[in-house]
Amino acid sequence: MPVGRYGFTRRIVDGRAYSTADTFKIYQAVENGLISCNTLVLEQSQRLDHLAGVAYNSSSYWWVIAAASGIGWGLQVPPGTIIRIPSQLNDVFRLIS
Repeated sequence: MPVGRYGFTRRIVDGRAYSTADTFKIYQAVENGLISCNTLVLEQSQRLDHLAGVAYNSSSYWWVIAAASGIGWGLQVPPGTIIRIPSQLNDVFRLIS
């Protein structure tokens, strides 16, 4: 399910609502090394939803990549942006549950 880009929009995943406070927790955990991530430099025409589709088999988790990378909610991010993709979604959801 696609997720809204507005800051106060609640996101529903498996029956649980996630907020911007949860996404900040994800960012902090990545910064503190509590969530392992793969890092890449975004190239021309790459989008977060496409990266999520490859990494998680679902483009709807683009917001996890956005939160981990500290880039906000835009699907279109400029080339050259450093992107962090959490290795395991379970680690992310365990953190914010």
